[in-house]
Amino acid sequence: MVKMRLRRMGKKKAPIYRIVVADSRSPRDGRFIEEIGWSDPTQDPSAYKIDEEAAKKWLANGAQPTAEVAKLLKIAGIGK
Repeated sequence: MVKMRLRRMGKKKAPIYRIVVADSRSPRDGRFIEEIGWSDPTQDPSAYKIDEEAAKKWLANGAQPTAEVAKLLKIAGIGK
């Protein structure tokens, strides 16, 4: 199954996350299919950017977002 999930980047205690589409069997920071955005929770307020067209394409093709990605998609006005 294909999932939309967060991939951790950045330094220790200063995470930045990339929103990626990956096979559910691959590790968290391992191989992915496509990068569709990023999220920076260390800023106040949290900053994020999502490629709307790519996210809609993957949702239409059956990719399942994780809880955190679904929350970001909802804030961006893309998800349910």
